[in-house]
Amino acid sequence: MKKIILFASGGGSNAEQIMQYFDEKKQFEVSAVLTNNQNAGVIDRAKSYNVPVHVFAKEELNNGKVLEIVNEIKPDLIVLAGFLLKFPSDIIAAYPDKVINIHPALLPKYGGKGMYGINVHRAVLENKEKESGITIHYVNDNYDEGNIIYQHTVVVEHCTTPEEVGEHVLALEHEYFPRVIEGILNKQ
Repeated sequence: MKKIILFASGGGSNAEQIMQYFDEKKQFEVSAVLTNNQNAGVIDRAKSYNVPVHVFAKEELNNGKVLEIVNEIKPDLIVLAGFLLKFPSDIIAAYPDKVINIHPALLPKYGGKGMYGINVHRAVLENKEKESGITIHYVNDNYDEGNIIYQHTVVVEHCTTPEEVGEHVLALEHEYFPRVIEGILNKQ
């Protein structure tokens, strides 16, 4: 069985889509959700799928404690699904080409520190982009600079608010992220 660990910081709608997608697939398992936010909505979503949750402090991410949790599970893939902290080098080094992230824009545009969620969608709108989309990429030591695995576009030229851009992009995230994860796992 291929094991997936999800890292999330917020509401967890992407994490829930992934848990739902893999819930009936016997060859895959979402083995744990890890979060740095004790009030994150992803906690209740994980519980509804009977997925164990580990809440950790930021310092535990950087002092090796989180790596210990990850090593106990021995995941085939680590998925950042709305995880807002910089991912630590020790986990990236221990799991080369096994840590992926989704970004709500077409990288390399609108990536980097502070470029997440509504900040990205606002920048897309302010720059009068005709399209936006999603980028699924490997995680390296720099924000949003890992090798691109998959991109998908959506037309946003008629959107008038960052929230509207975000709705279009989130629909893509929910549709494609679980399928891309499955594709990566099937190639391992």
